[in-house]
Amino acid sequence: MQIAPERFLATLLILWFVAQSPAVAQLPDGFNPDNFDAPPIPDGNSQVPAIPSQLPGNPAGIVSGRFEFASSPNPVGSGARAIGMGGAFIGVADDATAASWNPGGLVQLRTPEISVVYSGVHRIEDNSFHLNSEADGGESITESDINYLSAVYPFNLFNRNMVISLNYQRLYDFARSWDFSTVDAVTKDIEFGDIVLDTITSTTTSRYWNRVNGSLSALGLAYSIQIIPDLSLGVTLNLWDDDLTHSKWESKNDVQTETVWTSASSGISGQSRFLTTIKDHYTFQGMNFNIGAIWRVADELTIGMVFKSPFTADIEHERTATVMEDDQKVTDIRSASDEKMRMPMSYGIGLAWRTSDRLTVSLDFFRTHWEDLEMEDEMGDKTSPVTAKAPDDSDIDPTHQIRLGMEYLFIDPAVDYVIPLRWGLFYDPAPAQGSPDDYYGFSLGAGFAKGPVIFDLAYQFRYGNDVGRSLVVDTDFSQDATEHLLYSSLIFHF
Repeated sequence: MQIAPERFLATLLILWFVAQSPAVAQLPDGFNPDNFDAPPIPDGNSQVPAIPSQLPGNPAGIVSGRFEFASSPNPVGSGARAIGMGGAFIGVADDATAASWNPGGLVQLRTPEISVVYSGVHRIEDNSFHLNSEADGGESITESDINYLSAVYPFNLFNRNMVISLNYQRLYDFARSWDFSTVDAVTKDIEFGDIVLDTITSTTTSRYWNRVNGSLSALGLAYSIQIIPDLSLGVTLNLWDDDLTHSKWESKNDVQTETVWTSASSGISGQSRFLTTIKDHYTFQGMNFNIGAIWRVADELTIGMVFKSPFTADIEHERTATVMEDDQKVTDIRSASDEKMRMPMSYGIGLAWRTSDRLTVSLDFFRTHWEDLEMEDEMGDKTSPVTAKAPDDSDIDPTHQIRLGMEYLFIDPAVDYVIPLRWGLFYDPAPAQGSPDDYYGFSLGAGFAKGPVIFDLAYQFRYGNDVGRSLVVDTDFSQDATEHLLYSSLIFHF
């Protein structure tokens, strides 16, 4: 059979178009094995290849190499009582969780006690991709675990009241799960002069899976001393070590792309399919301290202050990167490196006004310098974990929290029990490119205390609208996020 010259020419142009078309999924330079110096087997010294911001066939421009928090990223303390008061506890700090809020308040404890706090979070994200609206939809995660453990022992030495305590706190949760798809279609005319020889239609469907699990926890040793009757100081030394506490996180990103193209004139069609999988595992080790003070200005008014020091943590980072083309593995890289993460300092001040033995009103202000948060690899290259960009290319401001809380005690001396009721309001922004994402919320709490046992419950609702714009690039992405947190605490006095 003889092929007409114009059809033969059109076929050649089609093949040229397919090879050149950006809509067809191709491996980016970052996934070319020739570009990697890393050996296939981790040896602790090899360089971890950087994840390109544009994964193969990634029209949505998912930003990789950053982490996101399952709940508030700001380093607040723990305990159902404090959370029920909106987290306004720096100026109160008079129970077993004081080491996490303001160690200067520990000296207010008069008897030995132990405490355990359990917490759970349910986060719902309503994602809007705008330029890829077919990917719009909701995602959610649910996590629960022990949030805090402590043992407190007060004593008197040199005519000074002192307290020591051993504490465990889970501070940062990284849980996240995303699953969405995008579709991009391209139509292109193949022209020869003013003559349209053929029209090629190319459609790329991409599906994204992102799963992050893990947390950062610290083991703390706290000491508090009463300097004068109305002033006490305290310090907590925090050890972050995956051998002692759960201080690690894992991230897995899968991107599956399938491109189908069709020629209108010749009827020729074809397809290509890629699956890119990137797994990262991080372990975290470091040390920092909290310094706090409680000053009783008057019988009914106390002022609390706390400073949480910055520190540099050692990170062990393992990565595997695999690319499959039409079910055939074309890239398989395993690497490991030692990196560093610089954690920011934070500080705050709190007021507690006790109008009576029954009513306490508290107010906290807290600032965290997220612009100082950095990751540094073995080559000395620095990245902001908030934006996945170089620090010089990132525009991150400190966050400022405002928290207001109240506690009212129903006391019945005849039967020796106390029923507290609590509520709180707060502004709790999250770090983001350009300006912090605005999050607001409220909390409610209650409990029951009888004899040596205290049991507390707290519910917190936190929400942010039109947030998370730095999570995804090139799509005008944003999300509405809501969080439901539940805390329960049990304290036993000896």
